[in-house]
Amino acid sequence: MTTEPTIHASDTVPISLVVNGRPRSMQVAAHRTLLDVLRDDLRLTGAKECCLVGECGACTVILDGRTVDSCLVLAVEADGSEITTAEGLASNGRLTPLQEAFLDEGAVQCGFCIPGQVVSAHALLAANPDPTLEEIQEGLAGNLCRCGCYWQISDAVLATAEGARR
Repeated sequence: MTTEPTIHASDTVPISLVVNGRPRSMQVAAHRTLLDVLRDDLRLTGAKECCLVGECGACTVILDGRTVDSCLVLAVEADGSEITTAEGLASNGRLTPLQEAFLDEGAVQCGFCIPGQVVSAHALLAANPDPTLEEIQEGLAGNLCRCGCYWQISDAVLATAEGARR
C-alpha cells in the first residue's frame, strides 16, 4: 500500500495557475493562501487583506467561475485553476462598463472594498444579466463596505444591467 507524502508547512509545492488569462507556475509554501500569492508573488494588489476569516469580501476573486474569499483558499488548493482578479476585468487599459458605473454612481469612496465589490458584481452579472435590487443585495451580501456606499454600489450594478439591455 502506498501513502501520499506528508507535506510540512515549510515545504514548497509546485503549482500552476492561469491568472487573468496568463499561465503562471511557481513554488509556494504549503501554508500560503491564494491571497498571499496573488499580492506578494504576482503583485496583483486588487484583492485586499482585511479580516482573513472570509467575512468582509475584500479579497474576493473568481476561481474557476465562482467567487471565493482568497484569504480562505490555500494556494496549493488552487493548483490547476483559472483565477480572475479585479485587475483582470478591464482589457487593453479600458475600464469595463461595470467599473465605469461604479465611478459614475459614486460607489467608490475609500476604495478598499471596491475591487472585491466589482469582482462579485461582475460574477453576479455574468450569472444574472438583469438582476433585481434584491438579487444584487443578496449577490453582494458577502462584501462589506465600511463607507456605507451600499446604495451607490447597487445603483452601479443596476445601471450596468440597464446599459446592457439597450
